[in-house]
Amino acid sequence: MEEETIAAIATPLGESGIGIVRVSGPLAEPIARRLFKPEKEQALFVSHHFHYGEIIDPATGRPVDEVLIVVMKSPATYTREDILEIHCHGGCFVLQKILELVLKHGARMAYPGEFTKRAFLRGRIDLTQAEAVIDLIRAKTVAGLEIAHQQLRGWLFREVTELKDCLIEHLALIEANIDFSEEEVESIPLGKMKHDLEGMVSKLQGWVNSYDEGKILREGISCAIIGKANVGKSSLLNVLLREDRAIVTPVPGTTRDVIEEILNIRGVPVRLMDTAGLRKATDSIEREGMRRTKERVGESDFILLMLDGSEPLDADDLDILEEVKAKRKVVAVNKGDLPPRTSIEKVKILFQGDPIVSISCLTGKGVDDLRDAIHHFLIHRKAGTPADRMVIANLRHKMALVQAKDSLLRAMSEVEDAASLEFIAFEIRLALEALQEVVGETTTDEILDRIFEQFCIGK
Repeated sequence: MEEETIAAIATPLGESGIGIVRVSGPLAEPIARRLFKPEKEQALFVSHHFHYGEIIDPATGRPVDEVLIVVMKSPATYTREDILEIHCHGGCFVLQKILELVLKHGARMAYPGEFTKRAFLRGRIDLTQAEAVIDLIRAKTVAGLEIAHQQLRGWLFREVTELKDCLIEHLALIEANIDFSEEEVESIPLGKMKHDLEGMVSKLQGWVNSYDEGKILREGISCAIIGKANVGKSSLLNVLLREDRAIVTPVPGTTRDVIEEILNIRGVPVRLMDTAGLRKATDSIEREGMRRTKERVGESDFILLMLDGSEPLDADDLDILEEVKAKRKVVAVNKGDLPPRTSIEKVKILFQGDPIVSISCLTGKGVDDLRDAIHHFLIHRKAGTPADRMVIANLRHKMALVQAKDSLLRAMSEVEDAASLEFIAFEIRLALEALQEVVGETTTDEILDRIFEQFCIGK
């Protein structure tokens, strides 16, 4: 176990009211004693209590900043080591100066995620909880935040542990029958074993099935708004964002470049891209706009196709349809405030299977219906948070759970075929190893490094 003392700035760089320098390791308190001058003399730091004073540069004796510090004694800390936090003013220079003094007096610079990695290595949290920390920091919506909180509270760990305990019981009985086959040992209730395995497979499959939803709620999804010129794409972007983000004029071709914004649609982070209207370009700038639009269409996870309901469908609309017919899409028929000249029935024939919503960007009519249609299109259920059910949002978890499920399916098959106990035990061991990998009990250093290098320095 590392005995080095590590340090880092724990708050984002830039000017702010407060900045924090965090220190963890055996030198945390000695560094505090060396650099901190309390307002009132004190013999000992009271653990988990703030103390007011100044950080002094020992080389000059001059104060660096007025601060509050807190020394937290192990093991009741985030890393289960002694921790020092220096709360100072949030200027870049003062934070950097204090960090330099800390490093000069025995600490080294922390690696990305090293504080959380130490918490994991010392058993304070399991690997799923460690991963939840970065998800919590990066959460873009309430639903994403809820998934991170599920893991941080240990929900996935407890569920996986429950499955592991059940498998260990069956495995112990199987191995006892293998090792002491000629002695009187408890017989194996194969019927109960099969029933338990079926229940575990069903639970694992449910978690695996939740991954697509979880990935969207955790990472978001990209959407290009496309359509011919002057159909209302920029107006829709502004209406969805509830601000004038894109320039809107009656002149076709106003949008020349791609405008991107993140939007929360019923808990789903959607990266919306307002694109130039697809039509025959009249100059080099517009040709570049067309190229970028087609590039974004190819890169996006789905598209929001806009039609002008106040005009008949024309050759430009049909060309666009041909361009995007293979893409996942939601169709918005705009300008519902004007007399209709394109029937919804005709649109439904052209876009069979795609959600179709009539809207008016001018009045806002149908925009909430469009939000609901996009959410249901992506999540395939009504809007809401995943607070009452397990949702898997991490690919590493999904892959390990799939391995566990497949091993248990093979074990069930062996039980049904009355196969040798050794074969059943082998598959159950494989399932156990996969579940242990989820919570970090058998995870390699390479995988750990890959996980924690995603963290910011200071967490």
